[in-house]
Amino acid sequence: MNKTCISFKFEHTFLPPVYSLVFVIGLAGNIWGLKSLLRNWNKLGNVNVFVFNLGITDILYLLTLPFLVTYYVMGSKWIFGETFCKVTRFCFNLNLYGSIGFLTCISVYRYLAIVHPMKVKGRIRMTYSVVIAAMVWLLVSVQLLPDMFFTKRFRNTTGKCYDTTHKDYVEDYLKYSLGWTLTGFCIPLLITLGCYGHMIFTLCRRDTTDKILKERCLKLLFILVLLFSVCYIPFHVLKNLNLWSRVLSKQRICHGWFDRVFIAHQISRALVSLNSALNPLVYLHGNEGINAQLRRLVQQAAQTISSLLRWNRTAESLRQTED
Repeated sequence: MNKTCISFKFEHTFLPPVYSLVFVIGLAGNIWGLKSLLRNWNKLGNVNVFVFNLGITDILYLLTLPFLVTYYVMGSKWIFGETFCKVTRFCFNLNLYGSIGFLTCISVYRYLAIVHPMKVKGRIRMTYSVVIAAMVWLLVSVQLLPDMFFTKRFRNTTGKCYDTTHKDYVEDYLKYSLGWTLTGFCIPLLITLGCYGHMIFTLCRRDTTDKILKERCLKLLFILVLLFSVCYIPFHVLKNLNLWSRVLSKQRICHGWFDRVFIAHQISRALVSLNSALNPLVYLHGNEGINAQLRRLVQQAAQTISSLLRWNRTAESLRQTED
């Protein structure tokens, strides 16, 4: 790629601290969330199958982040081999599109339970949820399979581990990415928006609707809007724009916007990684036990801080008295 068009220094300084922060917060949040989910499994209903799988996709991706931090700190020098490079990139995409898939399933289940409660009462069983979750894993894996055949490291030497592919194959990858964006992102987005749009409309029309139920739906809608608007939409738009700029650059066409798109794409990659740290919010939404635990932790932390402040004031008063 023509380096006079694009400066690659930004990703080396920006991504390592962001990935490190996401690793710490995301791993702690998901382990805590999964532990609480398993403890309260029987209280949460069939949707917990999708929440559990959502956590698994997050953890698989988070465990690859230390290797990516090392890669960018070393100036885009991948030292872990081509196979693990592909595995790392596969885990990122599996997390991204698995998360979108499971969030879509949660949205459909909520929609059916609120808009068509009598039709689905007693018909949605745990077995169905397990089968649907397995289908999500299968469909996402099949969708990602072609990505594994694109070159991630050129000529098997120590060097870049491409999140897409080498410039020699970028035209084909752009076509694949556009189709992938349509099936893996746009269609689930439309389904999710349709479910929540109809759900909110139904809740607002019903005079007898439980206020707590309405609040929960609005909270989950807010979480999904946050995930899609901050994490998913910018990433897909900028990823394809960046691929297009690489196609033009390969044709020796250089525009000033190439560098700006590249930097914006790196920021969107950091933002999309945040979905692993934000997904635990789904646990908070669906489990009152976790909410209670969180409130207790906050109260304990506040009490501890208050005690420390009182102790510091007492110690200061004693020092002043002695003086």
